[in-house]
Amino acid sequence: MSRMEKKKLGIIGGVGPAASAFFYNRITEHTEASCDQEHLDILLFSHATLPDRTAAIKDGNDTELVELLRKDVKMLESLGAVNIAIPCNTSHYFFDKVQSAVSVPLINMIHESVRYAAEHYKNVQKIGIMATDGTIQTRLYHKECESFGIIPFHPSKERQIDVMSLIYDDIKRGKAADVSKFSRVMEEFTANGCDVVILACTELSVYAETHDVPDICLDAMDVLVRESIRRSGATYK
Repeated sequence: MSRMEKKKLGIIGGVGPAASAFFYNRITEHTEASCDQEHLDILLFSHATLPDRTAAIKDGNDTELVELLRKDVKMLESLGAVNIAIPCNTSHYFFDKVQSAVSVPLINMIHESVRYAAEHYKNVQKIGIMATDGTIQTRLYHKECESFGIIPFHPSKERQIDVMSLIYDDIKRGKAADVSKFSRVMEEFTANGCDVVILACTELSVYAETHDVPDICLDAMDVLVRESIRRSGATYK
């Protein structure tokens, strides 16, 4: 496919910044191209000052966040984006409100991740969800799993503290990740019979890039990368 036939991809980044840079790099690395001109045209807006998504969900004060996200996607649409990706699982709680602001499609990271798990892993009956409190509280992945006839499972209170600490105390602060936190959560998932564990936070994608994770782990960001490339008219490699 020629460069002219490819579709311009829009990305709302900065949620968080390290994960967004990682997402952009992943798209570049996984796009089949023999020269610069065969890569995708990408509009990346790293909106790092967006209010914290988990906090907005917990306290119910999401008006500012939603309005900013709506403005962001409108801007990307006006600049020619034909598909828009938001590499932040928690942000998908606001998916419908943000999608209604534009006519071009937002790629639904939650739906695509569960669909990929159902289609590419064998006999999936239970999926573990490693995510922020906001994503767990809103049951984004729970509802999607149930729509596929799959049992969702999230960590206990103690292990969820480990997940949040790994995300906020380590990765978001640019510190070395405490592997023991990840290991304790994975042990609970496997002990409870999870066939797949979705790494449903983009900071966990950053963790998985530099640490060994079990084969049952599915990185939601990888799914979004693949779908973004495919929908934009290029080939994932």
